[in-house]
Amino acid sequence: MRKIASILILAIAFTLTAEAQKKRGKHQQKLTIEQHTDLALKRMTLSLDLSEKQQNQIKPLIHEQAENKKAEMLKRKELRTAKKRPSSDEVYTMKSKLLDNQIAFKNKMKDILNKNQFEKFEEMKKEKKMKGMKMMKKRRMAKKDFND
Repeated sequence: MRKIASILILAIAFTLTAEAQKKRGKHQQKLTIEQHTDLALKRMTLSLDLSEKQQNQIKPLIHEQAENKKAEMLKRKELRTAKKRPSSDEVYTMKSKLLDNQIAFKNKMKDILNKNQFEKFEEMKKEKKMKGMKMMKKRRMAKKDFND
């Protein structure tokens, strides 16, 4: 009897933990593209000490980047709900387009920022990428532990 009770308690605990993790992700507020652009520009201004002119030049770039990101996210969401996987040609096209956009953004930023600012901008990008990789690794490990 004790074993059954302890198994039930563990099952309930796991269920509640899983539900709490699901709810945590759903309650995050979604920012509009304008809000995202303003916040990103302010973070860059603080980190890179941007001038007013530089801010005005960078703002449309960030706005365009956010719009593209949101459009691609919606497209992926539609494919996921339709349970369709993109073909290898579609994957290649998406990745090629993403890389082209990144190259264009980097070149425009190089034109706008001075040498020191651009070096710091590149360093910030690397740090952000490393942080994302750590988060993905944590998720993979948590998922692996949960499935075991």
